[in-house]
Amino acid sequence: MSVRGVVFDLDGTLVDNMALHAQAFTAFMSRHALPPLDAGGRARLDGKRNADIFPDLFGRTLPLEELRAYAEEKEGLYRELSRGRLSPLAGLERLLERLGACGIPFAVATSGPAENVRHTLAETGLAARLAVVVRGDEVPRGKPHPDIFLAAAERIGVAASACLAFEDSPMGVVAARAAGMTCIAVTTSFSAEAFQAAGVVPDALVADFDAFLTGRGRPLLDLDPAAEATS
Repeated sequence: MSVRGVVFDLDGTLVDNMALHAQAFTAFMSRHALPPLDAGGRARLDGKRNADIFPDLFGRTLPLEELRAYAEEKEGLYRELSRGRLSPLAGLERLLERLGACGIPFAVATSGPAENVRHTLAETGLAARLAVVVRGDEVPRGKPHPDIFLAAAERIGVAASACLAFEDSPMGVVAARAAGMTCIAVTTSFSAEAFQAAGVVPDALVADFDAFLTGRGRPLLDLDPAAEATS
């Protein structure tokens, strides 16, 4: 397979920040007397949009204003907890350089809300390099549906079947595969055993982008040796 485009999830993929999201959720759940999320709950909800997460947590349909208030409360906690603590996942900047050198376009496909996206990209110093971003609230259906990955492929002008996706959650892998993409799981948030327990089988699993570049990624992306020699 010749990959002609790359689509990245954001949280847990470009940056190892899901533990901070988990802390924010723990505080939120405690405030609202909700039971804490167990591993099964995380596998079911991680990667989804807030519009899908909060009705699940409260077990009822939420009026729009209530939904927005809950989402902003939790995301505000995340932004407060993560300020000054975020950095790109190991190997990411090297991978972005090589993609650019090879003329391979890339995009971000994230379920995160706009303010979180701006915050996380700014905190990691990636805002200028990751200019193409598609959010879950910009497509009809969120992950695990393929809409966001299809939209990202369209934005970079590459057929979804010719794209490689990077994800960290079972729901995200399901969405990318449903779009027809090859999908690599980054094991920052879920172990190989957790993906297996969720019944989700990515095309490969890697610890970070350094591992991808030195293993599965080299033949898959057909990176230009000249570009590698100058990095």
